[in-house]
Amino acid sequence: MIQAQTSVVAESGPFNIGQAGARSGVSAKMIRHYESLGLLPNVHRTDAGYRQYGDKEVHTLRFIRRARLLGFSMAEIAELLKLWQNKRRASADVKRIAQAHVVDLERRIAEMEAMRQTLKHLAHCCQGNSRPDCPILNELAG
Repeated sequence: MIQAQTSVVAESGPFNIGQAGARSGVSAKMIRHYESLGLLPNVHRTDAGYRQYGDKEVHTLRFIRRARLLGFSMAEIAELLKLWQNKRRASADVKRIAQAHVVDLERRIAEMEAMRQTLKHLAHCCQGNSRPDCPILNELAG
C-alpha cells in the first residue's frame, strides 16, 4: 500500500525581527531588549544592518516568553537559559530555581491577600457618603 506523503515545509529563516517576533510571540521591542540583556545572542545582520534570526533564536525567544509568563525574573531566565543550553546540566539546578520561584510567588500572594483584606476592611468602614471623613484616607495618612 502506498501512502500519500504530505510535505510540510517549515521555514527555517532567516527571519527579520518582525517575523521572528510573530513566530515567537515576542515583540520586536522586547527582542531588542533581550539582546541588550544578553539573553539572546547577537545575530547576523544584513549589509543594510537588519537582524536575521533563525529557528534557534526563535526557539530561544519562545523559551524566554514562556518563562516570563510564569513570572521568572530576567536573572532567573538567564540562569535557566544557561541550564537549558547545557546538555550536561543537573536537573536539580533547574528544580532549585523553580522551587525558589514558587516560594517567592507564595510570599507575594500572601502579601497581596493581606493588602486585599486591609482594603476590604477599610472600604467596609467607609460610609461612602458626602461627608469628608474617610477611614481609607486616614489609614493612608497614618
